[in-house]
Amino acid sequence: MSSDPTPPATGYLSVRTERGRTVLELHGEIDIAAAVEIIPHLDAATSRTGARIVIDLRHVEFFDCSGLRLLYRARQRVLDRDGELRLVCTHPLTLRVLKVTGLARLLPPAPSLDAALEQPEAASGTASGTL
Repeated sequence: MSSDPTPPATGYLSVRTERGRTVLELHGEIDIAAAVEIIPHLDAATSRTGARIVIDLRHVEFFDCSGLRLLYRARQRVLDRDGELRLVCTHPLTLRVLKVTGLARLLPPAPSLDAALEQPEAASGTASGTL
């Protein structure tokens, strides 16, 4: 269903376009080593004015504060450029980290990629706030 199949940007990230949105699908263990590889691709995807981004965490096995910083960085860059950011997350431990840190309030996770792609514009993590 992806309209732009591209090879993985890194071992931790693949990027594609789906339903008019850039989907950043993270894989494996998202720690500081992964973040170093992901940041240039995340910054490229979030550099356009009006970017419509979905970050998909369904294939993440481990997620620490480096992953939280990636999400907050993406959110801030997208909001600064009048875009929208949506999040997909189903892993119970990752969801818990998002809730405990308050990021789930700023960027509500969808239970599936389809749900994130179909969310109304107002529910796209565009509310202002800080962690």
